[in-house]
Amino acid sequence: MFKHLVKVVGNGTLGAAEYSIGSLGRRRQSTKEQRKADAILAFLLRMGPIYIKIGQIAATRSDLLPESWVNTLRVLQDHTPHMTEAQTRNAIERELGTPLERTFLAFDLVPIASASVAQVHVAELLDGRKVAVKLVKDSVPEQIEDSLRSLRTMVRIAHAVAWPVRYLDLPRRFDEVATLLRPQADMVREATQQRRIHANFASHPFVKVPAVLSEHVTERMLVMEYMEGVPGKDAATVGFSRERLAQRLQDVVYTMLYMHGICHGDPHPGNVMFTAEGEVILVDYGVTAELTEDEKWGLSSFYYACSRKEWAIAVERFTRHFVLAGPALADRREAYDTEMIEVIRHHFDISSNRWSTVAYFNDVNSVLRRYDSRYTTAFTKVELVFLSGEGFATQIDPDIDIWSNARKFTDRYSPYMSTEVQQRFEAEFQQQMPASLAMRDRAQATLVAPTHIDRYFFPSSFPVFVQEAAGGSVTDCDGNSFIDLSGGYGPHLLGYAHPVINAAIAGGLGKGLVNGIGNMPELELAERLVDAFPAAEKAVLCNSGTESVLFAIRMARGYRRKSLVAKFEGHYHGFSDQAMVSSWFRFSGDKDRPEPIAGSLGTDPAAVAGTVVLQYGDIAGLGRLREQADELACVLLEPMPTSVVALNIGFLSALRALCTELDIPLIFDEVVSGFRVAYGGAQVLADVHPDLTCLGKVIGGGLPCGAVTGKRYLIDMAKSSQDPFYDYENKVFAGGTLSGNSLTCTAGAAVLDHLDTHREIYAQLSDNTERLAQMMRDATESRGIACRINAEHSIFSLNFSHRPAGLYRERMAGSNFKATIALAYYMRKHYVYLPEMHSFLISAAHGLDDLDQIAHAFEKSLDEMRADQLFVT
Repeated sequence: MFKHLVKVVGNGTLGAAEYSIGSLGRRRQSTKEQRKADAILAFLLRMGPIYIKIGQIAATRSDLLPESWVNTLRVLQDHTPHMTEAQTRNAIERELGTPLERTFLAFDLVPIASASVAQVHVAELLDGRKVAVKLVKDSVPEQIEDSLRSLRTMVRIAHAVAWPVRYLDLPRRFDEVATLLRPQADMVREATQQRRIHANFASHPFVKVPAVLSEHVTERMLVMEYMEGVPGKDAATVGFSRERLAQRLQDVVYTMLYMHGICHGDPHPGNVMFTAEGEVILVDYGVTAELTEDEKWGLSSFYYACSRKEWAIAVERFTRHFVLAGPALADRREAYDTEMIEVIRHHFDISSNRWSTVAYFNDVNSVLRRYDSRYTTAFTKVELVFLSGEGFATQIDPDIDIWSNARKFTDRYSPYMSTEVQQRFEAEFQQQMPASLAMRDRAQATLVAPTHIDRYFFPSSFPVFVQEAAGGSVTDCDGNSFIDLSGGYGPHLLGYAHPVINAAIAGGLGKGLVNGIGNMPELELAERLVDAFPAAEKAVLCNSGTESVLFAIRMARGYRRKSLVAKFEGHYHGFSDQAMVSSWFRFSGDKDRPEPIAGSLGTDPAAVAGTVVLQYGDIAGLGRLREQADELACVLLEPMPTSVVALNIGFLSALRALCTELDIPLIFDEVVSGFRVAYGGAQVLADVHPDLTCLGKVIGGGLPCGAVTGKRYLIDMAKSSQDPFYDYENKVFAGGTLSGNSLTCTAGAAVLDHLDTHREIYAQLSDNTERLAQMMRDATESRGIACRINAEHSIFSLNFSHRPAGLYRERMAGSNFKATIALAYYMRKHYVYLPEMHSFLISAAHGLDDLDQIAHAFEKSLDEMRADQLFVT
């Protein structure tokens, strides 16, 4: 530390002397501010990489520093001193372990860029590929560690002796920043981070990340795809709107923080390039910031509350997620809330058109200090990224409205409509369907309809109230006819009012509604269900898909005498506490080892604790089943998850084999897919068969119905032994007053009979699914709109995102919920009823004309949405 301090003092003294000599010389060509800037630049260069990094960040703050300082310090972003050609060759051959010519056909030993840690060279591989080679400068790793170690000691001393600044907790703050800076010289780690961010932006319309050539990565060398671009410092020369360029840069940073959870940690001009078309090229991943799922949720929820001007909620969320509260805050919470509300309101509302990230963080920090509190480590990361990225965006467009753009981003990625969009639709729908809106308002007094109006996470602001339904359409109370893509969330596979179902229900009504007593339709439906599934031996009937899952889990627990349930992230199994764990848009834990989290307020904590969460498609992750085999009652999943419409046969086969080996009951939830994707469901398509199958929707013909089919030894867990004492100790209860009622079973048997004798329906549905999906894909691709449409066997999953459908949390993290909800209302304007969700369905009643009308409405909606700036361009 003493040696470092001497270096600081010596270089500082030298800089002061150079400044004084320049001043005495009265050089007219050099102003006082310029001489200061030159002296600071010289000092930072002499001090090494950590100090150069500080200068790089300072060079983005044209809103805080004199123009001459900023312009001078910009050379630190890509024009710092570099190694000689001989040193460079030696370093490259040391990393390769062979002469340079054995790997490269050509190699320019003069770097095209040189920054604090590494220098970048252009080269050509033996196979002709042009590449960029990032090479860590000799002795830099040691310099970084020496500087950080010395600075840490100095900070600790300052913290100990300078009592006025103790409340800042400088050692901890320094350690947080050091954690970000220390790995900069580790090219293996940087390559890993670059690959992750490259994958996240692989299909993005205007973001490019160079691909890493893994075979040429060493601890101090990184070889990557070469990309041409205009350096960030020359952004003014890009033939693209400066306003849009700045907005794009801000959007990229926010996308990484809010949605991806891994962000370029140093987006200054030296690490960003632009193409002539305005594409953003991100390079240099020596510093990255990562947020957990909980931190991403906290960040989004905080800024979303700010966008709605709900200041008290914003303060509560910010404090809960990003403040390490001291005793003073807890004791004086009301006063703290009042002060923080004023600060947040000032920056996000009153002075938002003059947004300053630095001023905002300073003011928030001042409040925290008064209450002996501080930011969490996570918010420190966010602060650094915001400071660098927004500083650069301001350089590109000095008139940029940072908060206005941020508000559009948080608004776009929230599940609710903005005030402006809502008012526009309100006026338009008052003209189109006034009776439906009147009924919506009337319902507010007496009805909560969580399935369709007050839907959890995706409420319907403009619900349709249906007067009648037939075939593939519904007619509302105003006489408007809509092509229906809801299908009641699944039951109406044949369409509404199908003659076979109507006839069966009419006949059943004439025979009286029988329940709680044995009846022929109950037996007939059970027989048809068992016959439909190759592995099924018996069936139990109930009233819904939710009930069927509850029954299946109880049977498995009874058989295994264990309580732990394994389920999969993003798989929804009805509204019960355990079935909803990790089913929605709230995730926790690492993606490779998710942690269970409640799906709703009011969930029994024991249900969450009693759940193991896995990832669909992750075969390696199934090892957790083996780890906890002695505690598991069952494994529950959708074999073809409707949220992403995927059928991973290899994964299902591996899961089936493991469950067989461990004697853990495997439960397929085919409530949606059962008899919709094939006669018998997804398990028939995959030829992978579970121990229990949960059913609902289609098998009731539109009436409430559910069933569990499966192995005799499991279904018989619900069968009485006729010994009440034995039953209490060895059997499970599965009852329901209306379970197996004659009317539902009559309708269900009629549906299955019709599907069994008309298997061509499934081929027609598949053809129509592919036809409509392709027309929709063509519409988005021709307009340059990032959209993912997965569709199979009548089920569609649509989300406006550049990211491919991988893990459920990743798909949701990239989804533009605002655009998805808005699409439902734009389509409604064009007489297509699309639910405000990520999935929709077609039925056998939809003909080619219907598909063409849906595609046309989709195209018109996309054009209107783009005109209304619902997509980033």
